[in-house]
Amino acid sequence: MQETMIKRAKELLADGTVSRVIGWKKGEFAYDTTPAVFETAEELDRDFAFDDFTAANVSKYLVKESRKEGKILAFLKPCDTYSFNQLIKEHRVIRENVYIIGIPGGPKLDAEKIKAKGITGILGIKNENYTLKIETLYGTETMPFYEAICGKCESCKSKKHVIYDELIGEDGDILDSNRFDTVEKLENMTAQERFDFWREQLSKCIRCNACRNVCPACTCEKCVFDNPKSGIENKAASDSFEENLFHIIRAFHVAGRCTDCGECSRVCPQNIPLHLLNRKFIKDINELYGEYQAGADTVSRSPITDYTPDDCEPSVVHERGVE
Repeated sequence: MQETMIKRAKELLADGTVSRVIGWKKGEFAYDTTPAVFETAEELDRDFAFDDFTAANVSKYLVKESRKEGKILAFLKPCDTYSFNQLIKEHRVIRENVYIIGIPGGPKLDAEKIKAKGITGILGIKNENYTLKIETLYGTETMPFYEAICGKCESCKSKKHVIYDELIGEDGDILDSNRFDTVEKLENMTAQERFDFWREQLSKCIRCNACRNVCPACTCEKCVFDNPKSGIENKAASDSFEENLFHIIRAFHVAGRCTDCGECSRVCPQNIPLHLLNRKFIKDINELYGEYQAGADTVSRSPITDYTPDDCEPSVVHERGVE
């Protein structure tokens, strides 16, 4: 797949269709890949990577890249296309300046899950019939592929690309996902149990802002958490209330707009399951206003911003038996 992608990118660069390419580049380690922009065939041959660790969603980078001179080629996985569609809907990307090639998605791997098995000194990783063969400084280790799956790929909502100019490989289907199972478990807890769960999780936060910075729905040019006059500018939490406030406010900011790409949890260095806050809102929207998937198209209105006479009333919360 990597060779096919590089070949097509070179062709589009050579004929002038695009002036640059966004994808992923090789890092220092076998599992270390990161989004990058390539401008020449030489750069593509030297650094371009597409493997089991290219989990990063590149859609947010197109907010700025689509405003630069010339068209950019973007390789988008199915989940990435939902984010891109939502950015079009919010007028944050310039669609005509992006040439989209849809590529197969996950499941992708999480290097931290491999390290958690005590495997260190990793030199190379190969997926052989869903068994990982891991070459290390100390010999060869193996582990089942599915034990190392990236958290956001464990409950994939769709293998279908919702926007593209061309595809490499076959398109997939929208899946009957189990992504709300954990949310339901939290809902079935008592109010105190839920409070204790989130206090334990959010108390780990070091306010690095990785979740906000990676989130395709967080594209404000000036974030309230960077405003020195807000009283909550980027800093270590001063008390437990502020610690909760940061994530709760951010979750409310993306409600109805979050495509459930899972990037927030993927990049969290403290492994906080931040996506569960967003999934709770998504589940509530589906139940209270009707099924809605952010980013599924570029024209529908979010139930949060589209008033109808049939909208639910505040009392519905109590009617559903939620404490």
